[in-house]
Amino acid sequence: MTAWRTAREPFSSATLGWLALLIFAVAVYFFGLGGQYVPTNGDELVYAHIARVTAATGHWLPLASELDNMRNTKPPLLFWQAMVASDWGRNWQLFALRLPSVIYTLLITAGIGFAVRGITRSTRTGLMAACIYLVFFCTFRYGRAYLTSAPETFWLLLPVLLHLWINRCLGTSNPSQTQNSEENRLPALVFHTQNTTYFVAFWMAAGLAFGLGAAYKSFALIAPAAAALWCAIVLSAPRVDRQINWRLLIQTSLGVSGSVLIGVGFFALWFVLDPDPAAVWREFVVGENAGKMVDKLGWWHEAIFGGGSSLWAMSLAYVENAGLLAFVVLGLAVSGIAAWRQQRRSGQPFNLPAHTIILLTWLAVWLLVFSLPSQRSARYVIPAMPALAMLMALYWDRIARGWFLASMGLISIVLLVLARIAWVSHDLGIASGIEMIWALTAMGGALVALLSGLFKPTWTRACTVTASLLVFASFNLVVAPLDGPSGRYDAAVQKRLNHALLAVPSNFNAQYERFQFLLPGNQIKGFDYELMLKGAASTQTLNDLLERHDAVVWVQTDSAQITAPCLPACQLIATRWVVKERHRAGEITAANLWHPHAWLFNREWLLAR
Repeated sequence: MTAWRTAREPFSSATLGWLALLIFAVAVYFFGLGGQYVPTNGDELVYAHIARVTAATGHWLPLASELDNMRNTKPPLLFWQAMVASDWGRNWQLFALRLPSVIYTLLITAGIGFAVRGITRSTRTGLMAACIYLVFFCTFRYGRAYLTSAPETFWLLLPVLLHLWINRCLGTSNPSQTQNSEENRLPALVFHTQNTTYFVAFWMAAGLAFGLGAAYKSFALIAPAAAALWCAIVLSAPRVDRQINWRLLIQTSLGVSGSVLIGVGFFALWFVLDPDPAAVWREFVVGENAGKMVDKLGWWHEAIFGGGSSLWAMSLAYVENAGLLAFVVLGLAVSGIAAWRQQRRSGQPFNLPAHTIILLTWLAVWLLVFSLPSQRSARYVIPAMPALAMLMALYWDRIARGWFLASMGLISIVLLVLARIAWVSHDLGIASGIEMIWALTAMGGALVALLSGLFKPTWTRACTVTASLLVFASFNLVVAPLDGPSGRYDAAVQKRLNHALLAVPSNFNAQYERFQFLLPGNQIKGFDYELMLKGAASTQTLNDLLERHDAVVWVQTDSAQITAPCLPACQLIATRWVVKERHRAGEITAANLWHPHAWLFNREWLLAR
């Protein structure tokens, strides 16, 4: 593997700076990991519920749930991970459930960094690629929570990283090697006929990786992963006199087919091990997967007029997932198109390095495949985001500075909103003075980074990444007080309600499950959140709930309402502050945007007869 042997690179100040930034990013990802308000998907608590109830049975399978039609909604590996991490429910903490997600995310980050380091022979660029991946908002949101995309992203990315690592055609990007060398005319090492052992080992490893990735989310993910790998291998292979390498085509097709069979076979073990395979077929294959291919309004109607599910929205999936670096992703696309046009005008062939072809193919295939179902979402292409991070790092200096300045403007707006929320949180008594100062200090650091990047052009790119990470840190610090005394029930309250029957509001699937972490050791029963919004009728609802339960959790629905509606006829056990997570249309307007207490924070009362 001569293409990967490089001279020792001295650690420059820029390299040390990116290393420090990466260490800081890792710390940001761990800080507040067990908090209530980690950015996540609302379904996280659904899967936490299934994992908890299954662990309580003492068996790996079948999966168990108290929710109607929500049991076999994901493969068992996702739930087994939570069961093992929580010691079969004995350590039922959000930190324990989420820790494996962060570990997977850091493994992906390491793979990205080492791969880019191998391609460029630059440690600085490898560290930069790792930081870019951690700055994507989709990574921060889905790379920490329990319901995450990190496990399947890691396993499905692994064959691509292996291909990048051992593919000799990476040597074509090395200026010290000539384009006509015999080494560059050979196919990838593992596909040469004299290396049968490598050939078989690679495709068996790829098949196992496909199976493990599918066992976390769905067998359907094998299709885009296998198609992307096939296209990457075929399109990145060097050609002699522009002739199609039929031997490579056949070998790659056989290899991919074998990997797919291994992956599907591994996933099919679920049907073999589960005592009720018919339920798995009915609830998972038909209900969870085939259902996403059906739309009552018709495929074309959804594709054109489907709003967030339309093809137009899906075409910006990578931009959306990038979050604060959205404009930089657009800049990468613009710079690539400009380079292609320039080559066409010059009459020269537009030749891309093999690694660039592999990464572009990975991005294109995933986007194309997930544009086909009627249900589309930017989160479906998250497993391809590592390829985007690598591509951005490789062409970082070719992206015009203006795109970074645009992202810095977006960061400034987010910082302003966070600063206002931190200030109001202190005014309401949620955050202490020290907590507010810590949050504002992080925001001040982000502001310094923005100003440095604005007035020092050579720092603009690095300062954009730095400011983005400081935004994530600021967010963690802003919500941290809600995991303290103002946002949790103390030990005395938990002891008083031991084994009590509690009625709690739930405005989404299994949202009541959050009280398993807040008030453990009790019997939790959810009731419809909408019942609290019916004016005078809500008081009667509260009285009825108080009659049938030992205690009731009731949430403030109007900023003018400062006491529980049942007082003084009921008993107030405790009060805490909560964040309103779901808003109706018109609740957040330009008139009240500057007043988060009117739309963001609510009081929650724990009441008894």
